[in-house]
Amino acid sequence: MRTAKSFTIDEDVDEYVSATKSNGSASERVNELLRRAILQEQAEHLEREAAAFFAKPRNAGRKEARAYQKAAMRTLARH
Repeated sequence: MRTAKSFTIDEDVDEYVSATKSNGSASERVNELLRRAILQEQAEHLEREAAAFFAKPRNAGRKEARAYQKAAMRTLARH
């Protein structure tokens, strides 16, 4: 479902959309670019979460957390 919204777009963004829209409409091109940006932002968020998870534990005495991290890293290395 599509919803009509009103947004202000920078002139350089508008020029880029116009130059790259091909045969489709400007709205379709903007939606395509926004979807790509959303996917990229989600991937970056997951990357930050993974980095935080696999970071060195704050408490060096947490043997279980370190063991789990090592096991997870071995599993990921196999794929």
